[in-house]
Amino acid sequence: MSTIDPTVEATDLLGAGADGQVLLDEVDVLLEDVLAELRGILLEVGETPEDADGPVHVDLVGELADRARHHGKRLRPRLARWGWTAAGGGDATRARLVDVAAALELLQLFALVQDDVMDRSDSRRGRPTLHVVTAARHRRAAALGDADLFGDSIAVLVADLALSEATLLASRGHPRVARTWRVMATELVQGQVLDLTHTAGRGRDLATSRRIARLKSGRYTVARPLQLGAEVAGAAPELVERLGAWGDLVGEAFALRDDVLGAFGDPAATGKPTGDDLRCGKPTALLAWAEQLLPHADRPLLAACDAGTLDDDGVHRLQAAMEAAGVRELAEDAVADLVDRADEVLDGLAVDDRSRTALGALARAVAWRSA
Repeated sequence: MSTIDPTVEATDLLGAGADGQVLLDEVDVLLEDVLAELRGILLEVGETPEDADGPVHVDLVGELADRARHHGKRLRPRLARWGWTAAGGGDATRARLVDVAAALELLQLFALVQDDVMDRSDSRRGRPTLHVVTAARHRRAAALGDADLFGDSIAVLVADLALSEATLLASRGHPRVARTWRVMATELVQGQVLDLTHTAGRGRDLATSRRIARLKSGRYTVARPLQLGAEVAGAAPELVERLGAWGDLVGEAFALRDDVLGAFGDPAATGKPTGDDLRCGKPTALLAWAEQLLPHADRPLLAACDAGTLDDDGVHRLQAAMEAAGVRELAEDAVADLVDRADEVLDGLAVDDRSRTALGALARAVAWRSA
């Protein structure tokens, strides 16, 4: 077993020194170039700052820039780098790695903005979400129409632009990379669709919950970025496939930790209100286990989940009931099992010792993170 402290944050174990930081700096430069190009396009088609005056003016590129610069742990570009390193990536493919890493940052921005709209989230990373900010601007101006719809619409459009630019960046290289990107984007959107439909249908099937988590979170966070990095480096299909197998296990651990944080997380660490997943009745593995394990006396709390009427007191009571019934313990055991299984796959990977150590550290960092 590894001696790595499981409480250490993921960014401490993903190569944040030397080359890892150089890559992130290169990604930031590329993203600024993309933003400048977008402003240039608007000027080219006749959109000038003078035309944008008005009480509810929205700076499209400015909103995209603000979110792109206020980034999080940057797991996806870091993982692409480790996939590239494990596959023997060198100077000849470095620029393509930067393209893919920047594309992953924009894809993450797209996913978060869309997710916040769909979940009606008020905050993200400790800041008001885009749809909330723009809806408030509409209200202050006493503007025409529905303020919430206005906010949602602006957020969706900013996210659309992020996805468009991400896809362009990712498609500049090898057809294998473009194909993996297309698969990943399709998985992500399908996972979001399943999340919405199963929330609406009050579905609490464990297998489906884990499938949703894999598609909408685990795959595009861990498995696909690793594979994209490896493909940029020209990895053999067998290595790409085995990295994907390892990434699926670690990605599921990542997604399950997301579920735990969504139900029990500290808002000071997560940047989101505690118990959000419970208020929304999300079809998570935790609620599927709660359906199986909660005693009869606590079933009204699940009914309130289904009805969307769980208040703050109800959230606290449901959290306590899930703890007492062993739901959280079951989740922690499942995370540990996934990491153990990932270690077995890692042992069989034909990669250098440095990459093997980093990937093993990564598994623990994302599985036991606090945010």
